[in-house]
Amino acid sequence: MSDETKTFNPAVSLALGCLGALLGGVVGWFGFFWVAQQGFYALVLPGGALGIGAGALVRHRSVPFSIVCGVAALALGIFTEWKFAPFIKDASLGYFLAHLHQLKPVTLIFIALGGFVGFWMPFRAKQR
Repeated sequence: MSDETKTFNPAVSLALGCLGALLGGVVGWFGFFWVAQQGFYALVLPGGALGIGAGALVRHRSVPFSIVCGVAALALGIFTEWKFAPFIKDASLGYFLAHLHQLKPVTLIFIALGGFVGFWMPFRAKQR
């Protein structure tokens, strides 16, 4: 065994990945609203930034961690869209979730793409 393998700690790796996901999600959240103020619609940004942050700091490949990041990226994308453009009839989150299927296809595609990036970036990490 090399010295690098002996000192590798998966718990530290996952903690770093979670920190990266949190920081990336926050940057993506604020980035989305900043970009929206400029007149552009970048709903992939919150989930994608979450995944990029997680992938940048995690030190090994973990399929369960990648799945959690993908689901978190989807949830962040849905939450961001709800805060940005809630339904006029009822602005509650419950109503929004119940009528998620009524969103425009491009909105659903951007949310799904953010979820994919949220999964893929930590998944492609290799042990460092």
